[in-house]
Amino acid sequence: MNEVVQLKYGEDTVSVEIKNAASIETILPRQMEEIDDVQEAFLHAVTDEAYGGVTLKEAINETDKVTIVVSDITRSWMHQDKIMPLLVNYLHEEIQVPYENMVVVIALGTHRHSTPQELVKICSREVCDKVQVVDHDCDAPDLVYVGTTSRGTKVEVNKLVVGRKVIVVGGTVHHMMAGFGGGRKNLLPGVAGRETIRQNHSRALDPNKAMSDARVGCCLLKDNPIHEDMAEAAALVEVAFSINLVVSSTGVHSGIFGGKLDEAWKASCDYQRKCYEIEIEKQADIVVCSTGGYPKDMNLYQGCKGMLNAMRALKPGGTMLWACKCPEGGGAPDYFNWLKPLTEGHLDASLRADFTIGGYIFYLTVEQLNKAEHVYTLTQLSPEMVKPMGIEASDNLQTLLNQIDFTGKDVYVLPFAGSVVPMFEGQA
Repeated sequence: MNEVVQLKYGEDTVSVEIKNAASIETILPRQMEEIDDVQEAFLHAVTDEAYGGVTLKEAINETDKVTIVVSDITRSWMHQDKIMPLLVNYLHEEIQVPYENMVVVIALGTHRHSTPQELVKICSREVCDKVQVVDHDCDAPDLVYVGTTSRGTKVEVNKLVVGRKVIVVGGTVHHMMAGFGGGRKNLLPGVAGRETIRQNHSRALDPNKAMSDARVGCCLLKDNPIHEDMAEAAALVEVAFSINLVVSSTGVHSGIFGGKLDEAWKASCDYQRKCYEIEIEKQADIVVCSTGGYPKDMNLYQGCKGMLNAMRALKPGGTMLWACKCPEGGGAPDYFNWLKPLTEGHLDASLRADFTIGGYIFYLTVEQLNKAEHVYTLTQLSPEMVKPMGIEASDNLQTLLNQIDFTGKDVYVLPFAGSVVPMFEGQA
């Protein structure tokens, strides 16, 4: 079989020619409904369709000081800029909350700060002109301690989510550690202190073996220590209302779930599962995939999600062709600092001694890359730098294709690997 497939790469699209394969199968999300009238869907989500029996108007009153927590630029795929003006205008016009009583906090976690242009892309020019918009700082000296979880995580959060009515706006998507993103994750790590985040995320490592904890991973919520710890931490913040967005693979809003934090978020997770978890009968010899283009492949910290998902569809020892541009490099400031302990053979020990989020994403990426014989990666990353990780990199597609023989092989194509989760029997 011969076929030419299109993969997103940054803001561009590349064509991959597959020749003489035994089979070629494209794994796509199930077709999702796409919302034609976002304003109408938003209104239903905050009124008659709100989960948990509380509408936005019942959760907020005109005298409240309101903090809206919204995801950062790495989640701009959820197009929150179309939702934020609707939310701010509803609060002001329907509930009579003054603009000066509202503030938007960008849930950065440990990510870099936003540029002025990115704040507009996240919130819209309209919202930035009407309401104060600020970045969360995980190292701020005025973080507020709100309690300790049963697992011992000391929870410190942004002062603007304490003593005010909090509204959380997030995108629901599968997540490599927390099972699913969104919901409680907008609070921890979103607006939490660096040490709080470190304590939570360090539970990604198996307590007894030199490997990731098997309870932690994509789709996993039950008994997942990271998720359960996040949920406990989020409960220490009084969230008045949440809005959870699900986006189709074409980038159009498919679902808006409003209401109480836990109830609305879980409903969005159920919807996400139906659309993006795809059962496969067997694993393939070769997987051709893209993380999904910009902004999902801005850096390796974010972009590795495509490889992690696609690896589920690949036979152990198989070959992968992966498009992940990474114009920002590793993403996390310390990401590539972990190359040294990797090459010296003490990555697990060093990460346990000095756990960082960037370090664990690096660790997980290496752990998964080692399941394949070859991972040929179209990227702007330095080939020499990423080779010890198991990435065979080039910014020239043909150079990579010249090393792959599709003849007689079963091939899967995942154009949106950052979103689609292949479910093979025996996997979580």
